[in-house]
Amino acid sequence: MRQRSLLPLLVVLKMLRYQAAALVAASIIGGGPWTFSADAATFTVEPTQIVFSNRTNSVLLTLRNESTETLRFELSVFKWGQSPSGEMLLEATEDIVFFPALLTLAPGESRRVRVGSATEFDKVEKSYRIFVEELPPLERQGNGVRVLTKMGIPIFLRPAKEVASANLTNLGQKSGKVFFTLSNDGTVHFVPKEIRVRGFAGSAAAVDNQIDGWYILAGGRREFDMAFPEAECSRITSVTVDVQFGSESLQERLQTPNGVCSR
Repeated sequence: MRQRSLLPLLVVLKMLRYQAAALVAASIIGGGPWTFSADAATFTVEPTQIVFSNRTNSVLLTLRNESTETLRFELSVFKWGQSPSGEMLLEATEDIVFFPALLTLAPGESRRVRVGSATEFDKVEKSYRIFVEELPPLERQGNGVRVLTKMGIPIFLRPAKEVASANLTNLGQKSGKVFFTLSNDGTVHFVPKEIRVRGFAGSAAAVDNQIDGWYILAGGRREFDMAFPEAECSRITSVTVDVQFGSESLQERLQTPNGVCSR
């Protein structure tokens, strides 16, 4: 097991632009190909992360309509947990309050939503998500398929003492897959910058893959697994997992003298 205490990092709040477009095509039996155009409006939300502390318990969330049509939105908030597989676990809550819950924005218009904390701070960081959901237009526009955007903005209630502690454990193999666990025993969340899995044939790297990392909440854990290509699995004599957090890193090595193929 490897453990490393991480300096808490303040996430820079930046404006994030959400723009979606899609093209859906279908072939109907007995006829030619049918094409359905899909379109999505453009709007921005700022900030893209909210952090409350004992000095700040209220912020303004700004929505701006950058499209050429009127947009409608509905806001909702949930307590946010996560499963070991990384799936979001959402639970209704009254810990976070906001106003208004419904907005209509004309083209180019901006509106502010006040978001505040209505709960006590704890020794461990509390995590929530406020969702901004685009609603269908009141009037139908054309025959295309409309793509509606829904985004979740993280909200964190920071404890007085901020400690991030990452642990890389349980590195092993089974049924042709290598698995490991990344857990957080600290009081605040962290986000891995890079998760890298390499398979070595002797001293040469035969496989070098990166796994997408995401938030690992305080007290939470993520369980990862990865299968090696059939053409390489029998050659793999050792596997290393490297996890990087800024300038800090963790590493574990597993000896696999019989390869990592499924048996």
